[in-house]
Amino acid sequence: MKTAIATVSIAGDFTEKLSAIAAAGFDGIEVFENDFLAFDRSPKDVGKMVRDHGLEISLFQPFRDFEGMPEPQRSRTFARAERKFDLMQEMGADLVLICSNVSPIAQGGIDRAAEDLRELGDMAARRGIRVGYEALAWGRFINDHRDAWEIVRRADHPNIGLILDSFHTLARKTDPDTIRAIPGDKIFFVQLADAPKFDMDLLYWSRHFRNMPGEGDLDVTGFMRAVAATGYDGVLSLEIFNDQFRGGSPNSIAVDGYRSLLFLMDQVRRTGSSGRITVPDMPDRVPVTGIEFVEFAADRKEAGELSTLLVSLGFRKTGRHRTKDVELWRQGDINIVINTDPHGFAHASYISHGTNVCDIGLKVADAKATVSRAQTLGAVTFEQPVGPGELKIPAIRGLGGSVLHFIDDSKDLSQVWETEFQPVEDGLEAGDAGLTRIDHIAETMNYDEMLTWLLFYRSIFDTEKTAMVDVIDPAGLVRSQAIENTDGSLRVTLNGAENSKTLAGNFIAESFGSGVQHIAFETGDIFRTVETLKQNGFEPLAISPNYYDDLDARFGLEEDFLNALKSSGILYDRDGTGEYFQLYSPTFGEGFFFEVVERRGGYRGYGAANAQFRIAAQKRRFRAKGTPAR
Repeated sequence: MKTAIATVSIAGDFTEKLSAIAAAGFDGIEVFENDFLAFDRSPKDVGKMVRDHGLEISLFQPFRDFEGMPEPQRSRTFARAERKFDLMQEMGADLVLICSNVSPIAQGGIDRAAEDLRELGDMAARRGIRVGYEALAWGRFINDHRDAWEIVRRADHPNIGLILDSFHTLARKTDPDTIRAIPGDKIFFVQLADAPKFDMDLLYWSRHFRNMPGEGDLDVTGFMRAVAATGYDGVLSLEIFNDQFRGGSPNSIAVDGYRSLLFLMDQVRRTGSSGRITVPDMPDRVPVTGIEFVEFAADRKEAGELSTLLVSLGFRKTGRHRTKDVELWRQGDINIVINTDPHGFAHASYISHGTNVCDIGLKVADAKATVSRAQTLGAVTFEQPVGPGELKIPAIRGLGGSVLHFIDDSKDLSQVWETEFQPVEDGLEAGDAGLTRIDHIAETMNYDEMLTWLLFYRSIFDTEKTAMVDVIDPAGLVRSQAIENTDGSLRVTLNGAENSKTLAGNFIAESFGSGVQHIAFETGDIFRTVETLKQNGFEPLAISPNYYDDLDARFGLEEDFLNALKSSGILYDRDGTGEYFQLYSPTFGEGFFFEVVERRGGYRGYGAANAQFRIAAQKRRFRAKGTPAR
């Protein structure tokens, strides 16, 4: 499997781009001409720099508005091609991309275009150069790979071939299976890009909203199955135009890109359709059967405050670590760990972020296989010294430098609580509130990070993404998208903040980085749970009475039911399949909070319509504690 990425896909100057691309593991680059023109080194120097990084120049592009031009423009295009061939030879590039003509003076006709390409092929052959022809989705006459292939076929020249781009095919909703009829040896290069589905001008969509395979909504897997069926075994390259990526970290974007290609081709391989393309072997995407634990890093004072909140939620302290200052709190199938030990990773996490969720444990079928897949996809493994009586639990780094540990049913890992913790009796009178499991974990990050973590979860775990929704904060928008598996045993909401004035943005700023901002616990009867919480001294987030007036107007609820919601501070939503109930705790620390939810029927959402009212209530509480209103 040969991989490349276009230099236009990532941020930075040419030197930064090369370093990031090489470090991510790519074999080659597409030199985008504008990147070269903006660089102040000679073509020969550029070629040497590329090779010194262990890369090759897989493609030089783009050459625009070539075929079908009238005279004198036609003669000028051939003269311009000679100049570019000179440059390519100095640089050490042997393949150039010609995209279909968009000039208003271009003349149509497949035979005319084929004649132009045949003549260009003779010129290229004398230089040892190949020419790839690509159909732009907005080309004036040629905007479909089928027409581009017919031109290449009629040109009938060994130095003229086809370049396929997944965006141009899929954006026009062209059936990718039509690629299967093209001989693999006449496909000179394959470019890959995904994109969210938008109804907009094709050129604008392409230039601003492409993303990595697996991050968008296009069927890039189906496209690659068709390409592989032709016998193609050449370079797979990323060509991504994205405003967000242009301002992002070159290293992070390059790593995402390489991960996306591995993920894509692993999916293709598992359909038995990878053809002659050799794909790195790795375990399949990992089914997650639940969240085994959530661990907080804290100091003693804030651990006490967190413990008080957990008690009011019906948790009981059931264990203490045999060698460390770590407590285990339980209710139903929920395990909450509070780590105040002055040594190790959790303490370092507390020093960096304050009290925070530093570790999440996931139940998987095979913990070692999970780490193996994650490693192949570029995830960073995590280890720290194991003390006497402790287990070595497979783990990788997660969001914001946190850790994901993996627990399976193997003899050792399944006994982690009995092995590492000794039972304790807390002597508290709080009642069990009927919380059964963790419904979802909400991770907050800068908006620019969302695609990275979406790809991270989707590529490693057997999950799918939901549609993105806008969460309205009085200070701006927060974008929210969920990653979940089919049975709901793993749900993670990714919430991207665009500025620090929103509640989510403030959490990132005050916590010095991205992290888990809230955890939602599931109950089978939220009204019974509320009664127990009241007895435990739990103080719910106060919701505006105006919310309940509108709720009645929207849903026409029975008066007793509406009053029960209002008196308990429960938010409500429903769709065509079921109902959703939400209850929030006050915020803790730098904006962390707990949520209690009940799902009835087939409701699959997260109460997005209620988010702005919850946020407004949380901000009012901040002001009540002394933050001046502005």
